[in-house]
Amino acid sequence: MSLKKSLTVSFITAAIGISLVTGGTFAYFKDTEETANTFAAGLLDLGINKESIITITDIVPGDTINGNFELTNDGTVDMKEVILNSSYEVIDKGENNGGDDLGDHILVEYLYHVNGKENVLFKEKLSSLTDNPKKILEDFTVDSNPKKFTVRFSFVDNEKDQNHFQQDSLKLKWEFEAVQRDGKPNFE
Repeated sequence: MSLKKSLTVSFITAAIGISLVTGGTFAYFKDTEETANTFAAGLLDLGINKESIITITDIVPGDTINGNFELTNDGTVDMKEVILNSSYEVIDKGENNGGDDLGDHILVEYLYHVNGKENVLFKEKLSSLTDNPKKILEDFTVDSNPKKFTVRFSFVDNEKDQNHFQQDSLKLKWEFEAVQRDGKPNFE
């Protein structure tokens, strides 16, 4: 055999041998695992035990009426605070009020019950609560006991003629706004 032929056969034999060694012995272990991850937003749900805290008819100057209610955290997220937003509308059915606002004559005392004691949160004229939100509760956690409140409304007798309020009515709207807890940078 010639040298050229001998080198060609050797080269081909080496190439076949290398391909058999690498192709036949190439192996590795492999294992995979899957995880199922969930991101679910919490529920912020403030509950109240009645639709109307108080209904008053035939009130006269000097009368005081109490209304009781409870707030609950019915959601899955802690509440940082609960804020009371107040607005009202006077329906003037009788004598012209001449610019005198019935809300200036209604005194609101807002009480929070803790351990059997009444704590005054605020005591103000109804007119001053409009566009003046009040924080009534802080740190209302999930699964907390219901929070009990009393609201005392007094039609203030100013010792003057208040006849122009006869037959008038006042529609009061209270909106309780729950604010979520602060976000946690390392939530666990």
